[in-house]
Formats: sequence, C-alpha cells, structure tokens
Amino acid sequence: MVPPVGNVTSPARPRPSERAVVEATARYLEGLGYRTRIDPDGTNYFDLVARRGDEVGLIEAKVSDARTVLTQALVRRGWGDWVAVVLASRRSAIALEARSRSTRAAPVGVWWWEGEAVTVVRAARPWVSPGEEDPYAPLRVRFRGVLDALDRGDVPEGLSWSGVPRTVRRLSGGRGFREWRLDEPGDPGP
Repeated sequence: MVPPVGNVTSPARPRPSERAVVEATARYLEGLGYRTRIDPDGTNYFDLVARRGDEVGLIEAKVSDARTVLTQALVRRGWGDWVAVVLASRRSAIALEARSRSTRAAPVGVWWWEGEAVTVVRAARPWVSPGEEDPYAPLRVRFRGVLDALDRGDVPEGLSWSGVPRTVRRLSGGRGFREWRLDEPGDPGP
C-alpha cells in the first residue's frame, strides 16, 4: 500500500505531567546529595524542596507557561537559599534564561527536563551574597525549623502548612505576586 500524499500529521507526543518532571528533578538532586521532598506542605505550594545540610533549595516545575513558573520562583525566594525552575521544553528554558538575565530573576536557576535527564541551563545562585544583609533570614530560619520537624517526624508528611503560604504572600508588603514586574529593581518594601 502506498502512503497517502499531502499533509500527514504525525501522532502527537504525549504531554508530560508536572509530577513526572518533579520526580525526575528530585532524583537528579538526590544524585547530588540533596534530601528532597515533593509537595512537603500538602498544598502543592512548594513543588519540590531540596536540602543539603542547612542549605535549602526550592524548585518550581511546569510543563508549559515559563512566565508563571518564574513568577512562582520569585514569590518563594524568601524561603530558600536558592530557587530554580525546571521546564519540560528545552526551547522554553533557553528563552526564559535569555529573557531573565538582567532582571531581579537572574539568580533563579533555569533547568530543562526531558525523560530522566535534567540539564542546567543557568545555575541557581544564592539570593544574598556573603556579608550582605538578608531581609528574609527570619523566614528561612522558620522554614528550616519546619523541615527539621518533618525530619524528626513531629509534623506528619503531607500535612497542610496553612500558615506558610499565607506568610509567603505577605513578603511583598501585601501586594499580590501578579503586581510584581520581573524587571523591578531591588527588593520590595512594605
């Protein structure tokens, strides 16, 4: 039989789930010596938390919509020493990295996932340089305390941390995260 002539479309590639992206990223970080927790707050507010010693990293994942995931990373910056986003599209990850180089989002790591592989397009950097005042230090101490309680078993896995997300959203002095421009200089004031 002769194949048809004309515009023939190939079968659509199945869209990966965000959960698959997060699980593969957790395995990648575990290979680097991090202890990982997927959705540790039970509300899906934090996609993935990685911890190695006192260092805490937060990872936000999306299979699409790079702009939203970058905004989520900026909103959560007060809780982690560093934040990275992982996208399921190489092209989107490269474009996001280029678009956010000279903005307040420059410290956000940009990673790309395909299958079991995670590729770092831009490494995540700490929000605060050594010797610089850290406006989020009390929040990071509090977050580490919650993670310590999880490690000890004082807080059950998957228990909703209703107070944590509400406090995060107040980091901006009451403004919603949609009100922040990614190129806005400096840190927000109250």
